[in-house]
Amino acid sequence: MAREEPVLPTSARALLDAVMAIGSDLDLPRTLDRLVLAACSLTDAQYGALGVIGEDGELAEFVYHGIDPDTRGRIGDLPRGRGVLGLLIDEPASIRLHRLQDHPSSYGFPPNHPPMRSFLGVPVRIGETVFGNLYLTDKAGGADFTAQDQVLVEALAAAAGYVVENARTYGRSERQRAWLEAAALLHDVVRPPAGLDEAFGHLAVAVRVAGDARAVGVLHETDGRLELVAREGRHASEVPALCERLRSQLASALDEGPPPAIPLPDGTAALVVPLHGDLFGRAVVVAVLDDAPAARAHERPMQGFAPHASLTLDRLRAVADREQLAVVSDRERIARDLHDVVIQRLFAVGLSLQATQAQATAPRVQQRITQAVADLDTTISDIRTTIFRLSRNAPEGLRSALDTLVAEYRTALGFTPELRVHGPLDAAAEPLAEDVLAVARELLSNVSRHARATRTAVEVHVQTAPDPSLTLQVVDDGVGLPEDRRESGLANIRRRAEQRGGGVEIGPAQSPGTSITWRVPLPR
Repeated sequence: MAREEPVLPTSARALLDAVMAIGSDLDLPRTLDRLVLAACSLTDAQYGALGVIGEDGELAEFVYHGIDPDTRGRIGDLPRGRGVLGLLIDEPASIRLHRLQDHPSSYGFPPNHPPMRSFLGVPVRIGETVFGNLYLTDKAGGADFTAQDQVLVEALAAAAGYVVENARTYGRSERQRAWLEAAALLHDVVRPPAGLDEAFGHLAVAVRVAGDARAVGVLHETDGRLELVAREGRHASEVPALCERLRSQLASALDEGPPPAIPLPDGTAALVVPLHGDLFGRAVVVAVLDDAPAARAHERPMQGFAPHASLTLDRLRAVADREQLAVVSDRERIARDLHDVVIQRLFAVGLSLQATQAQATAPRVQQRITQAVADLDTTISDIRTTIFRLSRNAPEGLRSALDTLVAEYRTALGFTPELRVHGPLDAAAEPLAEDVLAVARELLSNVSRHARATRTAVEVHVQTAPDPSLTLQVVDDGVGLPEDRRESGLANIRRRAEQRGGGVEIGPAQSPGTSITWRVPLPR
């Protein structure tokens, strides 16, 4: 005989379907939405809501069903947990009412709120802790909620507690994974020859990705003042105004630690986290998230990310300082060798030639020896000049001069341009130093006056083979060059390039923006 499937009562089947629906997703917001919808479906309620209880005992989140967006906009602020809603917070037990307004704790409705009559409230527990409360109103046909409705919703709430806890645990683990990946990626990306400003840019990107932030700003303390050095996100243009508004919170975070999530007037929320390093100094990261619940969820993971980011920035400075120390040590060693070995040998050769000159009888031979001794004297003088340059404690080559020049334009541009150098700039391009600095200054000046850019990069490539050349490129994300422009400054850099046998290329960068490339051969 064929086996007969058991027939479940309609209410049991509906409850099972509802539990299956809310447990089919590990995303917490979607899980809460499905829980409210399932409760309304089980009880034929027109309106439903789930109020999530925050740490302060009020409703931190309010997930609702049945109210259209226009009505929601006219109502204004969402409930905080007063009246009958607050009764379930203070006394977490199920409650059924024939008419909501008749209860002594009824607080009334705000203007533009739809009228509601019959009411059923059920707490949602996770273990022994009340996570929130389910609120259902206006059963279909104007009827009251029944005892069976209460039993079904209580059963749904009991199952929902486990589902919500699983979703919360999964959400926490995913957020933690995202922030750990961001820390690892930042560690891999921030390496020499990247400068500190470039590292701050990578830091802003890492925070934006890990926190799914609308906007991120990084401020670095310089001479006791916080300066915005990087910004990221789809609302990055709002970061300067936000930093000005939160100036006091950003400054106090450096000394007092990170403040709680800061709610903003537009419904978003900001997280402020300080960074402290022994080498790079102090910095602050501010991230704007879509709402307060999202900010609270990312608050602790972002604070845990901060020490990793600080260590990465310190490591970058330590490696750069070590490389600089190695360069200085090599220069001192070469200077000693030149002085103690090379010059002494050249001097001995010169004395030997002078002694030989006294024995030479042919005037032509004497003349050639005299010329050789003079050439040796010139060579010794050149080597002494080189020793003087090598022996300086802080070598000030073209790279150092470009660093200084780029820093000068921080105030005019409102941000520090990125500087990237590829190849042996100081060793190969010293004869071009005056032209390179003049061209870089002219191009940065043009960007500051006309481009209205938010980011500028100065990139220098030195190619030593097969065709030795130097390329200086300045790229910005500004409004581009006007068609009827006057090219007095650009004409100057063209003339400098042509005098060196090179040229200039002007074109758009990735829209919007401008890219100007100055390329000349290296002197042989």
